[in-house]
Amino acid sequence: MSKARATADQIVKLIVGAGQASPSPPVGPALGSKGVKSMDFCKEFNARTAHIIAGTPTPVRVTVRPDRSFHFEVRTPATSYLLLSAAQVEPVKGRLKGRNANETVGEISLKHVYEIAKIKQTELRLSGLSLEGICRSVIGQAKSVGVVVKP
Repeated sequence: MSKARATADQIVKLIVGAGQASPSPPVGPALGSKGVKSMDFCKEFNARTAHIIAGTPTPVRVTVRPDRSFHFEVRTPATSYLLLSAAQVEPVKGRLKGRNANETVGEISLKHVYEIAKIKQTELRLSGLSLEGICRSVIGQAKSVGVVVKP
């Protein structure tokens, strides 16, 4: 059973600030334990995310092959992060935990919703969805994080 595991690809999911990957935690330990040179990942990740605003939390899915080579897919930032940024609310970890269900933290226009949906549509796993469907999803997410969408 353990031999089959050694020959399979391993997947590591990380959230790293765009253009700010470094071999320190969480990147170093997560990839180092799989036998990947974290500096190689950091250089390539920083180059690929140079066009994104520095520090934007960017999800990454790293696939590590048995020969310790790797490839990775950079995903779009979380919808909630994009919504809070558009509403000019400082996204802080745990920020929304203590709020009431009806509390409003900010507001955005439909143009913001459309722009966020266009960003999300570039992601391969969402490419099959219509732009309208993604917009509806973004509006639903906005309500859950306390952002009001104004027409």
